This record gives sequence, C-alpha cells and structure tokens, in this order.
Amino acid sequence: MRTLGILAVAAIIALVLLNASLFTVAQTEQVLITQLGQPVKVITDPGLHAKLPLIQSTIAFDKRLLDLDVPSEEVILGDQRRLIVDSFARFRIVKPLETFQAVGATEDALRARLAAVVSGSLRRVLGQERLLDVLSAARDRIMGRIRTEVNTEMRGFGIDVEDVRIRRADLPEENTEAILSRMQSERERVARQARAEGAEASARIRAEAERERTVLLAEARGTAERLRGEGERQAAMIYAAAFQKNPQFYAVWRTLEAYRNGFGAGLSRLILSNDDEFLRLLRALPPSAPPSAEKPPSDQQAR
Repeated sequence: MRTLGILAVAAIIALVLLNASLFTVAQTEQVLITQLGQPVKVITDPGLHAKLPLIQSTIAFDKRLLDLDVPSEEVILGDQRRLIVDSFARFRIVKPLETFQAVGATEDALRARLAAVVSGSLRRVLGQERLLDVLSAARDRIMGRIRTEVNTEMRGFGIDVEDVRIRRADLPEENTEAILSRMQSERERVARQARAEGAEASARIRAEAERERTVLLAEARGTAERLRGEGERQAAMIYAAAFQKNPQFYAVWRTLEAYRNGFGAGLSRLILSNDDEFLRLLRALPPSAPPSAEKPPSDQQAR
C-alpha cells in the first residue's frame, strides 16, 4: 500500500512538472521565455512548446496589429490657432525582447509610452503647420512626418508604428464662435457689396434709359417741328398761289372770316371808329371784279 501511495504521489508530481514545463503558443501570440527574471528566448511559432519548470516562465505578447486611442488634446498650430485633436495609432510588436527590456511585461506600459510619444510628435509637427493645411489634403504629408518621428522614437521599444491618424480636429468652442461671427461678418460684407453694386448698376441703367428717352424725345420734337415747318411752308405756298389767282376775292374772304371769328359767338364787343378799315365791308360792298378777271372760285375750292 505504501508503494502504491508513493507511486501515486510521484505520478502527481510528474504530471504537475509536465504541466509546468509545457505551454501552447497561439497563432496570434509570440512568447518570451524568462529564466529567473532574465529573458532567454522568443518563440514565434504556434504550437506546443516546453520550458524548464519552476525556473522558467512565459510572457505572451500579441503579434497582431494593435490600436491605440490617444486622448484628445489641445494643440497650438503654427498660425497660433488652437485645435482640439483626437488621434489614434496602429502598431505591431515585432521584437518582444526589446519591448520587455524597455517597458517590462505589461502591454499597458507600452501603450502609455506610445501615447506620450504620439502626443509629443503631434504637438511638434502641428506647431509648424497652418490650420488650412491641417484641414486640407496636405494632412497626409503632415501625418507622414508624425508617423516617421514616432517610429524613430519608438525604435528601441521593439514595435513598428504602421499608422498615425487624426480622427477628428475641432476648434475650441470660443474659437468656433469667433470664426462663425467672422464668417457672418464676411457674408454680410459680401451682401452689402453685392447690394451696392446692384444699386450702382440700377442707377447706371436708369441714367442710360433716361438719356435715351431724352434723346428720343428731342429727336421726335425736332422731327415734329421740321414736319410742322414743312407743312406751314407748303400751306403758305398754297395760300400765296391762291392769293395770286384772285387777291381781291381772298381779301374779302379773310375779312369775312375775321367777322365770323370775332362776332360769331355774339359775346365779343369791339369799339372802332366809323372809318376803320376793318369795317369797310360793313359800310359798302366791295367793287366788282373787272370783266377780264377770272371767276372767283367757290367756297369749297377756296378751302
């Protein structure tokens, strides 16, 4: 019985030692073996591996692409603008031994160190850039500089920084209000300028229309006066020709016209002497025309 007990205890001890000496490396891991706290070797091949029990231990490091969210921070740009930057980084542990020697066995210490390096590089590089460049296509160039600086500084930590990006870049609230106010003022200035230019164009169009109207009216008046003068000239020529045919008749006709215009309404009153020439036809009939004279035309012809 004692022999069976001893064998059982030995078997248990053997199983414990065997379990302590075997370990598994996953596809996504790389394992650093340390012996009494000192690194011995790095195992990157997945599968079952062995180590010395009790005196050797394993530290697993993820070999996948890892993400690091950098806390938001306020950065002063090269044009003295303030910008709140929210960034992130993607890195991979490629040399677990150097990582262990630099920050120890915990990944949190590595992340804290990388976040500090990314933050410092952001401040340095963005401090030399303008806001317009940060918010434009030039951001790729800026992020390339930051990634290069971070990689250079983190070279001794056994990691490879594959990308550093700005997830979001916002102006501080007070700056946003100031910029919005400035944009509103600029829009109002543009609107005032547009209204002034419109008023100027309107005044110019009205002045041009008024000038054309004045020219057209003057030309129309000139044409009317010319036509009226031509008509009066032709009328005078007709009257003169008619007077020359029978001057005596037209003298009587014009006198009778004057009587009709002066006394036709019955409201006119003239005070003249008896021998006034205007009353000649009222005092006596006009002398008859000589026999050789032409017959006076009828009233319709005279007209």
